[in-house]
Amino acid sequence: MGYQKIAVLSCCAPCSCGAIKHLVEQGVKVTVIFYNPNISPVEEYEKRRDEQARVCQALGAQFVELSYEPQCWEEAVRGLENEPERGKRCSVCFYMRLKKAQDYAKTHDFDVLTSVLGVSRYKDFNQVNAAARKAWAQTGKPYWAKDWRKGGLEELRRALVKEFNLYQQTYCGCKYSLAHAKQHDKAGKL
Repeated sequence: MGYQKIAVLSCCAPCSCGAIKHLVEQGVKVTVIFYNPNISPVEEYEKRRDEQARVCQALGAQFVELSYEPQCWEEAVRGLENEPERGKRCSVCFYMRLKKAQDYAKTHDFDVLTSVLGVSRYKDFNQVNAAARKAWAQTGKPYWAKDWRKGGLEELRRALVKEFNLYQQTYCGCKYSLAHAKQHDKAGKL
């Protein structure tokens, strides 16, 4: 691996717990960046933030919360409201969050930034990496495109979700995916 100080952009504790535990066990100094202006409503944001902080404390990682800026996110995705999950809206959202995290990682002298944004079954790992490469080109801060689902890490993640009894959401976080999830739920109950 070769990294000593890694910043991890996280969407939520269930997606990040396996990566955090693995890195800490490798002797890496881990800081989890929680920058998720896409999460709506605010109560959902707070629930996910608090779970992430709890996992970081339990596993020995630093936790950093960047500003909750839903209005900036709304502006960034304006016109993409009707895009499907994994569509153009997600690419814009990933880029916005990864760019902010890479700026933070650069300012605070991290060796590299990685993320767990592609861990969820709702997301496309390659789409996350494309957004990360774009942000890397803008910031000059390297991005480690590690697939945190491979090499036994998915099994570790699932075990930790159970061990910590983590809150697991049913949508990625944005209000458009929430509407889609509710629509899917309703269709399934008919």
